[in-house]
Amino acid sequence: MADEQQFIEDGLQRTQIDEFFADELGRAGYGGMDVAKTPMGTQIVLKAEKPGMVIGKGGKNIRKITTELEERFDLDDPQVDVQEVEEPDLNARIVADRLGNALERGWYFRKAGHTTIDRIMESGALGAEIVLSGKVTGARSRVEKFNRGYIKHNGEPAEEIVDSGVGVAVMKLGTIGVQVRIIPPDAELPDDFEIYDDVEVEDYVADAEGESVEELLEGEPEDAETTEVDHDQPDEGVEADEAADAVDEEVIEDDVDVPTDEDVEDVDVDELDDAVEEELDEDVEAEAEELMDEMDDADEASDDTEEADE
Repeated sequence: MADEQQFIEDGLQRTQIDEFFADELGRAGYGGMDVAKTPMGTQIVLKAEKPGMVIGKGGKNIRKITTELEERFDLDDPQVDVQEVEEPDLNARIVADRLGNALERGWYFRKAGHTTIDRIMESGALGAEIVLSGKVTGARSRVEKFNRGYIKHNGEPAEEIVDSGVGVAVMKLGTIGVQVRIIPPDAELPDDFEIYDDVEVEDYVADAEGESVEELLEGEPEDAETTEVDHDQPDEGVEADEAADAVDEEVIEDDVDVPTDEDVEDVDVDELDDAVEEELDEDVEAEAEELMDEMDDADEASDDTEEADE
């Protein structure tokens, strides 16, 4: 048999065993199971709210369960160990069964949901969520959610940390599904952090190979390769830059007369303004004369045209 097929067969068998325990041990407060196959046989650990009801008087009930496991599921020498659930309100499977029974007894869904989730949070849970789906009030199906605290829905924390349980409430209008998710009080979430007051940061920072951060910044790397520069023989690029700078200085000195501060002080600002105004006046007068000449030429041309028409 292929490995994939074997995984499917093991998962199917585990689900069937879980459903068998849920039917047989419902009144004892069944809270889940763990199955481990060993060379000596199959080890099954049951979690129950009332272990005495699972074992029965003189071990009668537990022997019946063991025989049923051998005959129905073909398990080799099953060994059943029963453990008591310390805090039933933090076991999602037990809480889901309780809520389903409360709905079957006639509790209003909203009151039952709030009461149940409040009991979970009072037991110390970090977060909880209850989902009721089905015909909770009328003929139409809908989904009602009750949330408290902090809950994870995806990723590894949702699979490893969150305790999930499913229950069923059989009503006259139809079946109501109950899904419960609980984060236990001792869960270590990957995004948790702590804040310390009045604490020196250096006490929590590990030095790299015994050296402090300041020493690493001041010192040079040991493996770094250094190249020696001969200052007596300048680089070709440096010589080219110096030659270009010298050519620029010669061009500036020969072609451009740079005014000095004394030349600027000798120039009278008022004389400059008067000269600029005279030049502007001359330009304006010249343009006005040109416009007058053009207007005279246009009038003469119109007079000649009228005489010709007559």
